[in-house]
Amino acid sequence: MADETPKSKLYTRSGDEGMTSLFGGVRVPKDNPRVEAYGAVDELNSSLGLAISFMADERLTSELTSIQNELFNIGSELASEAGAAKAADFGRMFGDAAEKIVALEQLTDALDSGLPRLQTFVLPSGSQAGALLHFCRTVCRRAERRVVSLGRLENVNPDIARYLNRLSDMLFAMARYVNHAEGAPETPWKQP
Repeated sequence: MADETPKSKLYTRSGDEGMTSLFGGVRVPKDNPRVEAYGAVDELNSSLGLAISFMADERLTSELTSIQNELFNIGSELASEAGAAKAADFGRMFGDAAEKIVALEQLTDALDSGLPRLQTFVLPSGSQAGALLHFCRTVCRRAERRVVSLGRLENVNPDIARYLNRLSDMLFAMARYVNHAEGAPETPWKQP
């Protein structure tokens, strides 16, 4: 016998007028700084998924998948209405940020340790995976800027911006590492 449970629809029509709901139930405009912040984190997560699809190194894929899960936690925290009872259930999911930031720093150092020393800026390019990781780095920087902007208006966990800052550094190191491993030369910036 087939499951007769009705399938939920992907659309609700509740956002047709340009509003959305935060965890906690409050309705805000879709261009609200809080929505911009968690939307930028979601973009970063999707960008990482695209980069992963071109990755050959299973260890790096595993690291990025773990980071994707963390970005969902961050997005959930950012999508939680400040001070709402429901936010206590959904928000503050980021957890022990200090440990996670140190882990990003250690991964960055490990990736960077075997790479040629940079003499100048490099253009974001290289192999498909390397170029996509450079793209992810720029999306990460945008997410960080959106979180900083939100933090000027509302109370935001400051560890989120710190994590995104370290993540963008790690993505730069990973892009260089992947390009080096795949034999894709870096293109130096040519100053005028």
